[in-house]
Amino acid sequence: MAEGSYKQFCPVAMAAETLCTRWTIVLVREMIAGSTRFNDLRRGVPRMSPALLSKRLRDLETAGIVERTPAPGEPDIFEYKLTSAGRELESVVGAIGNWGQRWIESDPSLENLDPELLMWDMRRNLNTDPMPPRRSTIQFSYPELSAPRRKWWLIVEPEKDVDLCSVEPGFDVDLYVNTDLRTMTAIWLGLETVAGAEQAKTLLMTGDQELQKAMQSWLGLSPFATVDKLVA
Repeated sequence: MAEGSYKQFCPVAMAAETLCTRWTIVLVREMIAGSTRFNDLRRGVPRMSPALLSKRLRDLETAGIVERTPAPGEPDIFEYKLTSAGRELESVVGAIGNWGQRWIESDPSLENLDPELLMWDMRRNLNTDPMPPRRSTIQFSYPELSAPRRKWWLIVEPEKDVDLCSVEPGFDVDLYVNTDLRTMTAIWLGLETVAGAEQAKTLLMTGDQELQKAMQSWLGLSPFATVDKLVA
C-alpha cells in the first residue's frame, strides 16, 4: 500500500506507511462515523477525487483494514466496512481528533470552510430526542455563499434517518436559520454556542419556538466539541 517506505522495522513507521498517505486517515474517520457506501463516503470527503477514493479503498482492502461486500438486496452496489483491524483504529482516530481539537489553533481550522461537509456532519450527529414527534424541516442559509451553495435543508422524521437536501425539498419549513458559514462551523466545533451567536447577532432564527429554544440540544456537533481547547 505504501507509496514510499521509511525502511524502518519500527511498528510506528510500518503503520505510518499504511495510514499516513494523503486522505487515508480521514477516510478511515468517515468509515468509523458510519459511512459504508461509495457515494456516502464521497459526501464525507467531498474534496477527495472519486479516482483517489477508489484507490484508497483498494489500498485499505489490500491492507486488511476494509472489506468490500455486496449490499444486501443490491448486488450491483458494494459496501465498505472496517475489519477488526480497521475497527481497532477507532481509538487512534479519536486520539488524533482530541489532540487536534486541544492543540491546533482555532483560526487555521476556521479557514477550511466547506458547507457540504459541515451539513453532512451535522446531519449525521443530529440528536433527534429533543425534536417534536413529527416531521421537522430546518433551512440553513449562508448569505455570503453563491446561490447553489447558500441554502441547505435538514429533514427530521420520527424513526427515519435524518435527510439532507441541497435543493428545496418541497416541505413547509419549520425553522429558518440564517448565519454565516464561519459562525456555524465554530458552533459545530464547540468553539461558539448558539446563544452566543444569537447575542452577537451572527445567527438569526425564525419559526418554531420550541425548535429555536432546543437548537443547542438537537444540533449535531463534532464528536470532539466537548474537548477543552488549550490554545486560542
